[in-house]
Amino acid sequence: MHHHGYAWLGEKKTFDSESIRRPPSQAPTATSEKEVVDRYREAVAVFPTSDVPPIQTAHWLMKPPSVILGTWEEPNGAGERLGLQLAQYSPRFASEEDREATRLVLLVKAAVERLTWGGDVSLGHYLKGTAFHSVALVTCSPNRAAPDLPCPARRARG
Repeated sequence: MHHHGYAWLGEKKTFDSESIRRPPSQAPTATSEKEVVDRYREAVAVFPTSDVPPIQTAHWLMKPPSVILGTWEEPNGAGERLGLQLAQYSPRFASEEDREATRLVLLVKAAVERLTWGGDVSLGHYLKGTAFHSVALVTCSPNRAAPDLPCPARRARG
């Protein structure tokens, strides 16, 4: 078991676009509404290559290996990276509560604990202005929520 790290910084408006955050589902039928067809086409075109966070954390494993920011065998290493990312962006967090150092330390501690038993971690914060910052740590080989998803790093090597 190992853990992959992901991060995204972008406009809240992009983050709110569900069709690019969901993998393509069943293809629409000939009688489907235009809106359904358009959402499906956008998901097919954008989801597989986009670095926008998926709605389901485990679906990061469906993204290309190029969006992986780091890989760790041990949860503590992944937690350390998470702590650095939170510290880097916390001065820009829109919520004063979210900027509190004690809260950030507790988030990292909880993340390491979750990774220890094979869970995933996904955190997001609104930043001052119209931006959103998302970080995720995803357990791989296997993932508890999606055990059939292959490791993207192994897929790239083999």
